[in-house]
Amino acid sequence: MGCTVTSRRMQRAPRRAWRVTSAALAAPVAALSVFRAVPYPWPTPVVQLVSFTPWLVLPAGASLLFAVLGRRRWMAGAAAGLVAVQLFWLVPLDSGQADAEAAEGTAGDTLELRTMSLNAKLGRADAAEIVRLVRENGITLLTIQEYTTALEERLDAAGLGGLLPNRISAPAGRAAGNATYSVHKLERTGTVPDSHFSMPLIRLTAESQGKRAVVELTNVHARAPVGVGLPKWRSDLAALGRVVSQPGNVVLAGDFNASYDHAEFRQLLEGDGRKAVDVGMAQGSRLIPTWPMDGLFLPGITIDHIVTSPSVRSAGYAVHGVHGTDHAAIIVTLSVPAAG
Repeated sequence: MGCTVTSRRMQRAPRRAWRVTSAALAAPVAALSVFRAVPYPWPTPVVQLVSFTPWLVLPAGASLLFAVLGRRRWMAGAAAGLVAVQLFWLVPLDSGQADAEAAEGTAGDTLELRTMSLNAKLGRADAAEIVRLVRENGITLLTIQEYTTALEERLDAAGLGGLLPNRISAPAGRAAGNATYSVHKLERTGTVPDSHFSMPLIRLTAESQGKRAVVELTNVHARAPVGVGLPKWRSDLAALGRVVSQPGNVVLAGDFNASYDHAEFRQLLEGDGRKAVDVGMAQGSRLIPTWPMDGLFLPGITIDHIVTSPSVRSAGYAVHGVHGTDHAAIIVTLSVPAAG
């Protein structure tokens, strides 16, 4: 009799340990899931943590495993629910709908823009590598953030001007500078109002074989959601949402300092009357990180984006690391409706 009781206690001990472990893993996942689900102006630490929502599927899955080992059905059910929520957020049901709308809106002739965007990290990005990516990928439109005079000089020396002869640049110290290079005509039409960093509005006019396409382009660099900058981060994203809602073929390219898991970024995509397209999402590349790329011990997240109006189709999305910067270059082919 004594042996039987002892045996049962020995069997229960590891089960209790599995249950405790399952609960310990599930608790932070549940808390962060609430923050992700509720579109509330959360404080800075929450906003930053929400960026890493895609990685919650790992502790949620581990919690489910330990709940099963602990033989508690209700715990296993709760953990399974957390896993289901994380998987739903990884691949939202509407992630391809905007792309379908884009396809419907461009049934006629189009002109292609092979587009690349990169945050150069205070101008430290390797200029020769940028030029190599432009050359090897046939880039016809390049936007750069954190663009400095020193980087401009290195890019000129590396031959970028010969590949992309048209330029609108505003080099500046620290993180404030930007530049747009293109094979097509560029005309500056303004600036996103009241943004933390200057975000130029540029009209790109492409002409080929008797066809002409016009793009209203914004070189994006939103304020990072850190410290006292959180309100400005929100106002920057709201302003970009108004820009992408404007008529015409609109393209926003750059460092949004926001992921799809931020309600503020999803609201930007909703726009004001028409839904915009995050081309990375539309191309099924939600889990390909763009930051940090320089060895910083953090899980990778996607904060660099190319966002378009529904009239612009996308294909061939790719991400490339560049020495000297903690951001990846994002590359995609955009097909813009053209008129004869």
